[in-house]
Amino acid sequence: MPSPEWQKSSYSAAHDDCVEVRTVDGLVELRESDDGEVIVRTTPAKFAKFLLGVKAGEFDGYADFGA
Repeated sequence: MPSPEWQKSSYSAAHDDCVEVRTVDGLVELRESDDGEVIVRTTPAKFAKFLLGVKAGEFDGYADFGA
């Protein structure tokens, strides 16, 4: 779903402390909503592999689920 508009997770509700994502010129861009000047760019294939890792729980040790 290519879009120049930033999309944030429904889990963040109305808060401004979330990660936003969009696609531009064939790349996936990510940023933190409260620090929009820092943008990470990657390919759709690498982003898909990252999402698979997230869904599998590979990065749970870095998360603060109490926040």
